[in-house]
Amino acid sequence: MTADQDPALLRRWNTTLLAARAGRGGPDPAPYGLDLLARWAEPQRRYHTVDHLRAVLDRVDELADQGGEGGELELVRLAAWFHDVVYRPDRSENEERSAALAERALAEAGLTPREVAEVARLVRLTTTHDPAGGDLNGETLCDADLAVLAGDPDAYGEYAAAIREEYAFVPPDAYREGRAAVLRQLLSLPRLFRTPYGAAVWEARARENVAREIAELSGEAAGTGG
Repeated sequence: MTADQDPALLRRWNTTLLAARAGRGGPDPAPYGLDLLARWAEPQRRYHTVDHLRAVLDRVDELADQGGEGGELELVRLAAWFHDVVYRPDRSENEERSAALAERALAEAGLTPREVAEVARLVRLTTTHDPAGGDLNGETLCDADLAVLAGDPDAYGEYAAAIREEYAFVPPDAYREGRAAVLRQLLSLPRLFRTPYGAAVWEARARENVAREIAELSGEAAGTGG
């Protein structure tokens, strides 16, 4: 992917990295952004695409506009750029590898060790989406990443279908079992959304959508046993 293909998103990256560096100087942000965009456009992706990246960034902005002050929003935005930048559906260490890439790239790009460590911590947190109380950065990133669960039924159905496409190599019965387990783990959380806005606006619909998908997965499994 080149800047000509998604110049607006590249500009968002440049603006974010420059703001995070707070005038300290450093290398040109653009080559790092182009590398990230190329990774997000890899052919094995169906849901975890540039569109997902853009959506998470938009939700971070939405949370900031709705009272999400107090966190380090530029670091949260950088974590959004890196949180699924390494993504292979057949591997389980994507978050760790994404965090390691963030550590290497952001140190080179001019962030301080503390800032690099915080971005990497946030990326790793998306493994569980379970930030500790008072973790404003973690709450914002996790809520933005999970906001897709709160779409209208059609949008949620498109999301679920795209996830299935990414796991097309998994046999149907195994996929239903594994996907249902992931969704049940999410529903077991006391709250899916930790920010006040996310809890008020997204929580109820997200739980309805997730419960409906679990029921559909269970129904399909029961039907195959016929």
